[in-house]
Amino acid sequence: MSTVPITKHGAELLKEELQRLKSKERPAVINAIAEARAQGDLSENAEYDAAKERQAFIEGRIADLEGKLGSALIVDPATLNADGRVVFASTVDLENLDSGEKVTYQIVGIDEADIKEAKVSVTSPIARALIGKSAGDVVAVEAPSGVREYEILEVRYL
Repeated sequence: MSTVPITKHGAELLKEELQRLKSKERPAVINAIAEARAQGDLSENAEYDAAKERQAFIEGRIADLEGKLGSALIVDPATLNADGRVVFASTVDLENLDSGEKVTYQIVGIDEADIKEAKVSVTSPIARALIGKSAGDVVAVEAPSGVREYEILEVRYL
């Protein structure tokens, strides 16, 4: 199994979700199944069917999270020393050369990507264009609306 990069913060979020599923969600659904089973005929028991479906979802999610954490390569951006280059987990300040708009992105793992939080996946076009570059470099990013050019203003490891 190959390793998948994830930031330290992203790994902590996955661990918290796993803990919640195991300590709260799983026992709650087991109780719901027991209560529904106590109502008698299971063949026409909607509560039982719903609880079993919920249990299957929870168990699947637990297995998924354990698999992701088991194959994760956890990267703490604060410990990076990349000589000012853009690498996984770095935070990059950019300026759109066409509009002058300034944006900041952190390059994160696939499961952590959230554009609302300015976190872009390492597999995204902008991250692929930025990796290996340094402050002062200009990168061209293929976007659905066409090619956009950005100047890298600063690279930080937070």
